[in-house]
Amino acid sequence: MTTNLSQTEFTQLASEQQIEKTVQTLQAHGIQAVIFETGEEAQKYVLDLIPEGAAVYNSPSRTLEVIGLAEQIEHASHFQAVRTQLSTLDYATQRNEMRKLVAAPDVLVGSVQAITEQGEVLIASAAGSQLSAAVFGANTVIWVVGTQKLVRTLEEGLRRIREYSLPLEEVRAQQAYGRPSAINKLLTINAEHEPGRITMVLVKQQLGF
Repeated sequence: MTTNLSQTEFTQLASEQQIEKTVQTLQAHGIQAVIFETGEEAQKYVLDLIPEGAAVYNSPSRTLEVIGLAEQIEHASHFQAVRTQLSTLDYATQRNEMRKLVAAPDVLVGSVQAITEQGEVLIASAAGSQLSAAVFGANTVIWVVGTQKLVRTLEEGLRRIREYSLPLEEVRAQQAYGRPSAINKLLTINAEHEPGRITMVLVKQQLGF
């Protein structure tokens, strides 16, 4: 019963009124917000934001995969894809170097699990690889988010993560890594002290978990 309710509750696109209210709150908290109708439009916008020669880390994200942005970043020629660099390193012997690349890229591109009407941004992670860059390490943070992830309150956002996002991520993690996922680390961003550092790209499509 709970699963069926969550599927319905957390997959509906936000209303225009809710989108407008959330955008206003985000911007009042130092987070730039833009709105697009499609993932294709969002993809082009994000690629245009990335400076020539920048080191770009695209964190694990079903949203980026669905709109083709992950592939575009990893095969780009006008900036440095951190994931491409990571693939050349040995996890057993070069783990610290890998951590540094991920922790402080020039640009972090990813997604989040929920955004409240009060402007709180929620990110859940098993390993936490994207969190340090989001908090401080990256010069620029760009999140692409389907508007079904907009929620009214912090409590509702936490429910979305536990009841909806995690079960779907469990399936993906088992297929990709052969092991379950977990909410080991949970980040809440209430505001950004450096205006313009974070850009929230909202898309009026159901994207990601």
